[in-house]
Amino acid sequence: MNIYIGNLSFDTTEDQLRQAFAGFGEVSTVSIIADKYSGESRGFGFVEMSSKKEAIAAISGLNGQELNGRELNVNEAKPRTDGGNRNGGNRYRKSY
Repeated sequence: MNIYIGNLSFDTTEDQLRQAFAGFGEVSTVSIIADKYSGESRGFGFVEMSSKKEAIAAISGLNGQELNGRELNVNEAKPRTDGGNRNGGNRYRKSY
């Protein structure tokens, strides 16, 4: 099960996040999303746990808890949907 973690401190590391979730079960993957230009944390990330039961326990156990001075927002990650056209609505399209 994939879990979204929001309101992360910009100082939080993937290892710290893994340790926080490991208390609830087996952590498959951890990723903190970084800005593609600066490489700095964007303040959110994802943790994938192998068991749905463990993931639900982690969500209820960690949502609202403090990590590195910030109150975490933890919930089940929703699948990405196609955001549609991101180029300004064909603003640069030539008309003939």
